[in-house]
Amino acid sequence: MEQKKLRIGLPKGSLQNATIEMFRKAGWSINVDERQYTPDMNDEELWSVLLRAQEMPNYVADGVLDCGLTGLDWIKECEVEDRVIEVADLVYAKHGMRPYRWVLAVDESSDINRAEDVQGKRIATELVSVTTKYLAEHGVEATVEYSWGATEAKCPSLVDAIVEGTETGSTLRANNLRIVDVLFESTTKLIANQDAWADPWKRNKIENIALMLGGALAAEEYVGLKMNCSKDDLDAVLGKLPALKNPTISELADGGWHAIEVIVLKKTVRVLIPELKAAGAQGIIEYPLNKLIM
Repeated sequence: MEQKKLRIGLPKGSLQNATIEMFRKAGWSINVDERQYTPDMNDEELWSVLLRAQEMPNYVADGVLDCGLTGLDWIKECEVEDRVIEVADLVYAKHGMRPYRWVLAVDESSDINRAEDVQGKRIATELVSVTTKYLAEHGVEATVEYSWGATEAKCPSLVDAIVEGTETGSTLRANNLRIVDVLFESTTKLIANQDAWADPWKRNKIENIALMLGGALAAEEYVGLKMNCSKDDLDAVLGKLPALKNPTISELADGGWHAIEVIVLKKTVRVLIPELKAAGAQGIIEYPLNKLIM
């Protein structure tokens, strides 16, 4: 009997390493040969290919791929919102766990301060379709040209403004650009084509991938804490715990002591652990999480 296969597209380029790491935490290893575009995965039910995120929406919408990971920005640019199924919103980017903003930006010295001010101007961007629609919504006519890269360097010497994606804004600032308006925020999406979604086996496989990837992403924001405390200090220690759920409390062999285990936000531990120590907690252990399924 022929092995069933799900054809999945993985983003090549800026999101590639972050995606491979996310899949690893979710339970899939991906081995990439730099000379090939079909990585090996430790799942016989998956056939994967590396593609630019810009290309992914059309390959999924046209049924060439069953599913794939790409950005909302490229889904909008390819105009396939109505032709694909958005299975999961996966908030991660090249440098961290944050949305990616597409902005209208100009040189610091420019007199452009709002969208209407680009009337009759020249704009460079990779998102020509999205930018054209944005300008139409503001009743503006301007020349929108496709940028093949280094978009920030083109303003103001070659164009009057740019529409560019930014995660932290550092590249814009380094090029003396300021943000005039935010068009929208983009996150990574797991999308499926409609035929694959209608197939029970493929849909189940895609939903399981979404569940595990979501769990891996959720775990990025949390850590586990274990600690012991005496019966007399139990209430004080519990009062310091902003638990995701109620903490697990176990009585130790010595009836006067308890073991406590809890999941907390990673960003809180630098303040929380000293407070727990001061409240009477001992033997505090912090450990990372691979997956957190809500």
